Amino acid sequence: MKSYRKELWFEIPRRRGFVNITHTLQDCVRESGIKEGLLLCNAMHITASVFINDDESGLHHDFEVWLEKLAPEKPYSQYKHNGFEDNADAHLKRTIMGREVVVAITDGKLDLGPWEQVFYGEFDGMRKKRVLVKIIGE
Repeated sequence: MKSYRKELWFEIPRRRGFVNITHTLQDCVRESGIKEGLLLCNAMHITASVFINDDESGLHHDFEVWLEKLAPEKPYSQYKHNGFEDNADAHLKRTIMGREVVVAITDGKLDLGPWEQVFYGEFDGMRKKRVLVKIIGE
């Protein structure tokens, strides 16, 4: 069995944002030379996420509104975590959106459904953060 590992780096210029990383992950599959296997992609920071959904701007807006209702950024004082930081909401939003995805690789391609795309979700941006890509297979 072959193995491939790569770190992707992101620096979102705002506190929150979503980046479609599907094509980048497909490039990793191509680089790996693996034709049949699994791709794991996970955020390596506890205020960021990797998830699968539709690439539609209205839906991304809906995520933002929904997440802000569930875990509002302000007032910062509402969270015990925010004694020395102001990002408790980002930790909660990451928990809701998830840490990682696993995608099957078939015939050298990500085996995604017709509308599925992979996204990096940032909830406490304006600094560099890593995402791990690990591919195993033949």
